[in-house]
Amino acid sequence: MKRTQRGITLIGFLVVLAVAGFFAYVGMKLFPMYSEFYSVKSAMKGLANEPGIATQDPAKIQDLFFRRLYISYSDNVKPENVKLTRGDRGWKMEVDYEVRKPMIYNIDVVGRFNAVQELTRAGSTDA
Repeated sequence: MKRTQRGITLIGFLVVLAVAGFFAYVGMKLFPMYSEFYSVKSAMKGLANEPGIATQDPAKIQDLFFRRLYISYSDNVKPENVKLTRGDRGWKMEVDYEVRKPMIYNIDVVGRFNAVQELTRAGSTDA
C-alpha cells in the first residue's frame, strides 16, 4: 500500500506568505494612525478631568490639549482641526482631522477621525 504525502506546496506556501506580508504591510501603515487617534482621545479625556477646565478660555484649553499631544508625538492634529464651542455646562471640544499615508506608488490610505468631548464643571462626559 503506497502512501502519498499531503501538505502545502512551495507555490502555495509562497502565495500564503505574500498575502500575509501584504496584510502585515497594510497593518504597519494603519497602526500609527489609530495609535495617534487613541492619543487624541486620551488627551481629551485627561483634559476633561482637569479641575476648573470649564471656566478656562479656549486658547488656554487648546494650549493644554496640544501640550498633551506633544508628549505622545502626535503631529497630524493641527490647531485648525480643533473646535471649541460654548455649552450650558462648559465647553464642547471637537477634533476632526484626516491622515493620508502613501501605500504603494500612487495609492494612499486615508483615515478620517472625529472625536468629541464635553468639558464640564461636573467632570468628564463623552458626547
